[in-house]
Amino acid sequence: MTGPASFSASVLTLFPEMFPGPLGASLAGKAVLEGLWSLETVDIRGFASDKHRSVDDTPFGGGAGMVMRPDVIDAALHQAHSDGRPLIYLTPRGRLFDQSVARSLAKADGVTLLCGRYEGVDQRVIEAWDMDEISVGDFVLSGGEAAAITVLDAVIRLLPGVMGSPDSLSEESFEQGILEYPHYTRPEKWNGRTVPEVLRSGHHKNIETWRQDQAETITRSRRPDLWDRFVAAETNKKG
Repeated sequence: MTGPASFSASVLTLFPEMFPGPLGASLAGKAVLEGLWSLETVDIRGFASDKHRSVDDTPFGGGAGMVMRPDVIDAALHQAHSDGRPLIYLTPRGRLFDQSVARSLAKADGVTLLCGRYEGVDQRVIEAWDMDEISVGDFVLSGGEAAAITVLDAVIRLLPGVMGSPDSLSEESFEQGILEYPHYTRPEKWNGRTVPEVLRSGHHKNIETWRQDQAETITRSRRPDLWDRFVAAETNKKG
């Protein structure tokens, strides 16, 4: 690395050893070595005030599980978070992370991600820091670390210089509001299956039309929610 990275990610976690994980390989790993982005992990336990390094306590009102303490989280954020950066708390109750959110985060100069554990984080510190609560899907993970890796992977590949071809980004699923068309490569014939003739024709306009038709058909079938939004957006464009 020859200078400061243009995009800096700080991750607050109880398990810093889970990072960089997949982010240290492939495109993200190559990009961090090239100085296109940087990663800092912050061990939340380092901000506990007692000898047992306690970061959680029982919930007021009763109930199962433990809740991460607001004073510990607050102390960690004061050291790790930079003003002006998006501050995200990964939680199942957050707004859904999608490609548009990834594009928005990629325009910032960095991001701070808070990985929850146990039953979650005390609501007061969430409100005090005006955190953006984000979920990666309608399911529950053991903690926010896997979600943080998912978010960073989606964002990093959008940073300038990370992907070899900008065209690869524009044709991916969700970039046009629908899912991506099928792909084929050599050999031309495999296990009795042949590459569609249109893709072997060399007729670029026909290939473009076939790919769009395939993308629309797949989206209608697999993601009717996406299809409805796509149709509405196309209708608005026309009128």
